[in-house]
Amino acid sequence: MSDATLQKSPLDSMIGQTVPSVTFRVRENDQWVDINTESLFKDKTVVVFSLPGAFTPTCSSTHLPRYNELAATFAENGVDDILCLSVNDTFVMNAWKQDQEAENITVIPDGNGEFTEGMGMLVGKEDLGFGKRSWRYSMLVKNGVVQKMFVEPNKPGDPFEVSDADTMLDFINPAARKPSSVAIITKPGCPYCAKAKALLTDKGIGFEEIVLGKDATSVSVKAISGNATVPQVFFDGQNIGGSDDLEEFLKDISA
Repeated sequence: MSDATLQKSPLDSMIGQTVPSVTFRVRENDQWVDINTESLFKDKTVVVFSLPGAFTPTCSSTHLPRYNELAATFAENGVDDILCLSVNDTFVMNAWKQDQEAENITVIPDGNGEFTEGMGMLVGKEDLGFGKRSWRYSMLVKNGVVQKMFVEPNKPGDPFEVSDADTMLDFINPAARKPSSVAIITKPGCPYCAKAKALLTDKGIGFEEIVLGKDATSVSVKAISGNATVPQVFFDGQNIGGSDDLEEFLKDISA
């Protein structure tokens, strides 16, 4: 991104300003629906994160998943909705949301780039064959007025340093308690797996389930955990073990 490409600095020009007035054409239940910025922002506290494109590596591996993971924490801290915006069409955005299982995020297809251009964030990525796309940024918007922006630095490529979910949450509430990242490896019909999932659910702990035969193999389980049995439960990268180990672990963290 060059100075010529980014004509104005959103950090200076958009804070305290109303977001651009745009109507987005979206596809819902096989019908075309018009959604305007007033319905998205009026009388709401909204977090927006915008990115270069659906299905692209950083957007899919980190940017979208972490906002989806922290959505409940954002809600606890006064955020009414989290919008993911990209210069893509509605079919691509809907397919990406489904693929990412990002049920906590509202995806907005800025297919014509009108909103992005109004934010001063439309940049040329013709070298990648992308045409015009959004520069990566996030912002906090209250009742349609921009309160804070985190814009990625003017560097070559696709920097991802400040528009992440954790930075935004820390700005909203530095003391916000973030949930652990929990994953459980299971196999169909395993009663110990069912017990472990029930233990997590009873504690209100969200988790990602990795199913043998679908998402992983027994070789993967042994390579990752050092054990060949299931379930295998992980908290923030730490292997807790099986269902009995999990039960003891939950007693300790509840004490």
